[in-house]
Parts: sequence; structure tokens; C-alpha cells
Amino acid sequence: MSQEDCLAIVLIEDNPTTREAVRLLFNGTTGFCCRAAFSSMEDALAHPWPKAPDAALVDLGLPGMPGTDGILLLHEKYPDCVLLAFTVYEDDERLFAALRSGASGYLLKKTPPAQLLESVREAVRGGAPISPQVARKVIHFFRDTKKPASELQALTPHELKVLKLLVNGHTYKTAAIELNVTANAVSFHVKRIYEKLHVHSKAQAVAHALRTGIVG
Repeated sequence: MSQEDCLAIVLIEDNPTTREAVRLLFNGTTGFCCRAAFSSMEDALAHPWPKAPDAALVDLGLPGMPGTDGILLLHEKYPDCVLLAFTVYEDDERLFAALRSGASGYLLKKTPPAQLLESVREAVRGGAPISPQVARKVIHFFRDTKKPASELQALTPHELKVLKLLVNGHTYKTAAIELNVTANAVSFHVKRIYEKLHVHSKAQAVAHALRTGIVG
């Protein structure tokens, strides 16, 4: 498989051992390639990225600018690149900060290699992978909050159906099949959902839906 056919990954990781190990994992796996690896957020922002990376793994515990702040800037600079937090931290504060900044997933560095590769594939397909250890925190944190009437009224019945499918783990493609519409139609509804809920990514929309209970 050529470099043009692979899932192109960018890595932002300050630990040289981890950075090299992850770079070798992607470059040594059919269907993946690591296009660039940076040791700091400042370095990643200062240098132009290779053409059209599909996803970026972003360490949160970087020297200098924190990964959560960098994710927000990278989301604005490379809106078509899926940004995934890649960290040793399992606490609520960093988890929700990363999701609010625009991360589409939250993966722990202790994730087994095969699972890490599959999580990146899932994210590029439109999923929102979160390591099981921290996914439980999301559910527990959001379980008991109440539905705001204003948001229930703002979303149309069709938008609520789309949001519920996203919460249940559907990608745009599988949601389109479920609703018997095109993937472009689902994408249009998702953009409207983002605007109405004041979120910027699928992960944020799912987290918001779980927190507020706007889908049953």
C-alpha cells in the first residue's frame, strides 16, 4: 500500500521512547502511516503539516503549551483532521477539557496496540473512541442530570433521532442506513445539532447528550 492510500497520522508526543514506539507501530501496520511526529505543541503549530492527515494523536502532558489548549488551536487550523487525546491521565478534569477543546476521542497510552489502531480507524470513520477506564467516568458524571427544555425544543424530531444514533455508537454512514437517508444528509443534521448545542465535535455532542439527558 502506498503512502497515498494509508490512514495518515500525525503524532504530538514529548517522550522520545513513546513517540518512536507509536511511530513505528503506525508505519509498520498495513493501512497506516505516520506522516509527522512532533515533540511539542509549539513545534506542531509552527510547522506546516503534511497534506491531509486523517488523524492526530495529541499528548495532553506536553511541555510548554498543554495539549488541551493545543487541541483547540489545531481544531481551528486543521478542521478536517480528527484529533484524539493520547494520555496517561484518567481524571475527569483533563477528560472533559479535551472533549470541550474539540477532541474526538480520549485514548490512554496503556491501550494495547491492536486496540489503539482500531480506535484510530473508528475515529476516522466518524466514531468517538474513549478508553473503557474513562468512558465509565463520562457515564457516571452525566447520568443524573436533567433535560433542559430549551434544548429539547431547539432540536427537531429528526435531529433528536440523529443525536440518539450518535449516542448509541453509530457513524454517519450507519446512521444514514438506519434513517434511510444519505450520509450527506446526516452530516447536515449533525452540523445543525452542533450549532444548537454549542459544541464542536461528535464527542462533545455525545457527552452533552449524556450529561443533559436530551435523548432518552
